[in-house]
Amino acid sequence: MLEPISVSLASLNLVTLAPMLVAVAGGLILLIIDLIKGDLHKSLYVMLTILILFVDFGSVMGLNVNERGFFDVMLIDGIAIISQLLILAASMLFIPLALTSKRFHEYSYPEFFALFLFMIAGFQFMVASDNLILIFVGIETASLSLYTLIALHNRYNSYEAAVKYFTMGALAAGFYAMGSAVIYALTGSVELYQIAEVLQSRISESSVMLAVLGGSVLLLGAFAFKLSLFPFHTWTPDVYEGASAPLAGYMSIVPKVAALVVAMRIFGLYIDLGVEWVRIAILVLSVLTMTLANMMALVQDDVKRMLAYSSISHVGFVMAAIALDTTKGNTGVFLYYALYMFTNLGAFAMLWISRHKNRVFHKRFDHPYEKFSGLIKIMPMGAVVMALFMLSLAGVPPFSVFWGKIYIMSAAVDAGYVWLAVVMGLNSAIAAYYYLKLVVYMFLKEPEGNDDTIYYNTSKPLMSMIGIAVVATVGSVFFMQPLISYIFYMVSASGY
Repeated sequence: MLEPISVSLASLNLVTLAPMLVAVAGGLILLIIDLIKGDLHKSLYVMLTILILFVDFGSVMGLNVNERGFFDVMLIDGIAIISQLLILAASMLFIPLALTSKRFHEYSYPEFFALFLFMIAGFQFMVASDNLILIFVGIETASLSLYTLIALHNRYNSYEAAVKYFTMGALAAGFYAMGSAVIYALTGSVELYQIAEVLQSRISESSVMLAVLGGSVLLLGAFAFKLSLFPFHTWTPDVYEGASAPLAGYMSIVPKVAALVVAMRIFGLYIDLGVEWVRIAILVLSVLTMTLANMMALVQDDVKRMLAYSSISHVGFVMAAIALDTTKGNTGVFLYYALYMFTNLGAFAMLWISRHKNRVFHKRFDHPYEKFSGLIKIMPMGAVVMALFMLSLAGVPPFSVFWGKIYIMSAAVDAGYVWLAVVMGLNSAIAAYYYLKLVVYMFLKEPEGNDDTIYYNTSKPLMSMIGIAVVATVGSVFFMQPLISYIFYMVSASGY
């Protein structure tokens, strides 16, 4: 007779699960409140969501570095902590925007906030595990919630965007599952640290190397879809166009951070094992992504689509840092997104400043360049703020994104990839053209259309969020050194 296996509560180390449990429990509490008392004002749900995010943030800050928990599937290293802090900080910036306008009805649904918290829990599972199955659970939890959040915008192109995103996500999930199956067949494990140990002893076998390459191609395809790398990027502009402007800005940051962390863990393992093919493939994809996305952004007539292609280019820029597989390169990934987060969320939020009920400037687009013509005369402060965000995204010193770009370029030079740093510099120069194009429209052209057709959203939550983004964008130079030191310490503590 088999003896029952006893598992002590202490050995499970449930503290490592605390941040995810806070987000899941918070989402369930919001749904229960709605069941008990319906038709409550959305401000209650916004405040509760912010409170839950603060508790979640505190629980992450309380975690110890390099701990495992829950049958060793949870991994709390420096990268898991810093990426969760980034995800929660971006979420706390985004969610108050639900108070800004009565015109977007999705924010009046309690389900919106519950889904939002479930999505965050999914992202946290992705970054706080090196178990391929739990990563997959996190990806699907976050993705399914995000598809629904996009569709809740309730416009015809929102449904189209949600279906496109779902289709691409399903394809990526299939690639990921097949790639993970290949790895499991080779090693008999789904834990990355055990996979590394097994492959280390068998990598010299030609049949094993062939299977490793097959698995890496499938996984690279999966993350190319998730990160919108060339040639799997075509869904991104349409999805961003269909989502509300702030949600599109959020999508350009948080899902990318989570996917980059998983890519860092998986492909870093391959590169450490000496599979140079993976490094070369990532570098090729990165260069193609940043270059072609910049080319496409040059010819866009809509500012939102331009920012969508811009975000693809930024992902290509950052993905190159993962191929370096150095502590400085991985530090650059988190530094870049910590700075880019404020600027890009602010830029997308600025699209919400002026909205028109009907498309008075363009038959198809909500945010054509013409809508911003002469903004300096209509809304001077709005024009100056948007110009600051554009200059920062272009990498103009001393604004925030410049420091992220220069740090990753210096990491490439230190790793011996001078040509990569040159390509990055050239791409930044190309990108400056389409960012400055918007500045020209705002400052040097006459206003178009009738002001009566435009709704100006100057609510306090929106102004506050944009104000925080401006302070972070302009004042980043003053806190750069402690930020780099903290990120470098956390990444080094993870052994990356």
